[in-house]
Amino acid sequence: MKHKKNLGYGGNQKTCYRTALKMDADIIVMLHPDYQYDPKLIPAMVEMINSGNYDCILGSRIIDGNAMKGGMPFYKYIFNRALTFFENICTGAKVTEYHTGLRAYTSHVLKHINFENNSDNFVFDNQTLLQILACSYRIGELSCPAKYFAEASSINFIRSAIYGLGCVYWSIIYLLGRFNIYKHPLIYQK
Repeated sequence: MKHKKNLGYGGNQKTCYRTALKMDADIIVMLHPDYQYDPKLIPAMVEMINSGNYDCILGSRIIDGNAMKGGMPFYKYIFNRALTFFENICTGAKVTEYHTGLRAYTSHVLKHINFENNSDNFVFDNQTLLQILACSYRIGELSCPAKYFAEASSINFIRSAIYGLGCVYWSIIYLLGRFNIYKHPLIYQK
């Protein structure tokens, strides 16, 4: 499927998820098309969901401790770790990486969170994960070796900074809901 105009990172995922759900897919996998993530891990992710133990699987470049050996730029590694630390404080979760381009979901998860109202930009993934956490779905992680090269990532420093600020904002929104101060309807759905 090709969009007539660029709908953005999140807008593209919305189209793909809607299409997969219309096709009655049981498990939906999102893989960035930049060759940074190994698609050979998809069967393992699917099996982790099929085990019945998880509703969502994240491919983590951080678990094995070799992200920088795989070429992750130092500034991206530092920002990834700092954002993830902050997000775990806000959510109370223990996720090793919120910023992965390799994810798998059960169709049940995508049918019961309101991903359609999420951003059309890069913060879409973060909002989706916060919605999953707010619904108490079970998240598992799988080690995913990092592969970085010049063509591997389309997000530059400025866009990364904007994305990071969006992650901070939505994490604070999650925290406010967690402590019953304000439950934003995008994250805390009825």
